[in-house]
Amino acid sequence: MTDVAGQNVGFIGLGLMGKPMARNLMRAGAITTVHNRSQGVVKELVAEGMHAGGSPAGTAVAAQTVIMMLSDTPAVEGVMRGDDGVLAGMQPGTLVIDMGTTKVPVTRALAAEVEAKGGVYVDAPVSGGTIGAEGGTLTIMAGGAYEAFQRAEPYLQILGGRITHVGPVGTGQVAKAANQVIVGLNIGAVAEALALAKRAGADPARVREALKGGFADSRILEVHGQRMIDHAFTPGAKATTQRKDMDQAIELAAELGLVMPATALSRDLYDKLIESGGADLDHAALIKAIDPDA
Repeated sequence: MTDVAGQNVGFIGLGLMGKPMARNLMRAGAITTVHNRSQGVVKELVAEGMHAGGSPAGTAVAAQTVIMMLSDTPAVEGVMRGDDGVLAGMQPGTLVIDMGTTKVPVTRALAAEVEAKGGVYVDAPVSGGTIGAEGGTLTIMAGGAYEAFQRAEPYLQILGGRITHVGPVGTGQVAKAANQVIVGLNIGAVAEALALAKRAGADPARVREALKGGFADSRILEVHGQRMIDHAFTPGAKATTQRKDMDQAIELAAELGLVMPATALSRDLYDKLIESGGADLDHAALIKAIDPDA
């Protein structure tokens, strides 16, 4: 397995997750070139020792590996297919890794376009929020040919703690869709439970403590339950992102002839939160759609 030290890496998308991920790559010795739609964060990272790509094509032109951490599918398509996109700048042999949450059909189409230019493509979406991004402990679900995954693995090991090669291109995104269904529904369950506890006259903090260690315990109860109790909704993952991901999972299910009624109800609750002004809050703020006093 090769080391990333001295490797030219392009990183595109420097939001809540992308910025600490790019920093972790640089700390591991990668020669890191970055690009972002807003330039303030690029200047910040250049001051720390990274290089400015100027455009997706400019970021890709000298990179052996291009990593994207973008907000949604249209952003990925624009970065890849635009006149100054990655496809315009990449060289044969380039490894492209998409670590955002992108629609499965688009993922497979982009992989084919990269391969037609002599490159390789891995979809490697993540779970773990900003805490995992900063600590390099993200859970990573990777899809792609095994040889492509082997090339990507040294970079993924810098960024994640648990890495699973799920299968061919697109299956990483399938796993992420499943992840977001489970996360979204669990946040809703914890929100309803703690709202019920409060309304019934029990201390939600003590109820949360009583549930730990039993069948109701979960990472969601631990982290997001505490955020709900503390009314601490500075985003680790935004409500709009959770809503988008759940809608994407519902769309994929519909394409396969599957109905997911509970996921649809949860997505609608996120709509209620967003419409009431909570778009930029953490997804744990879903409790505010159930108990406005939260």
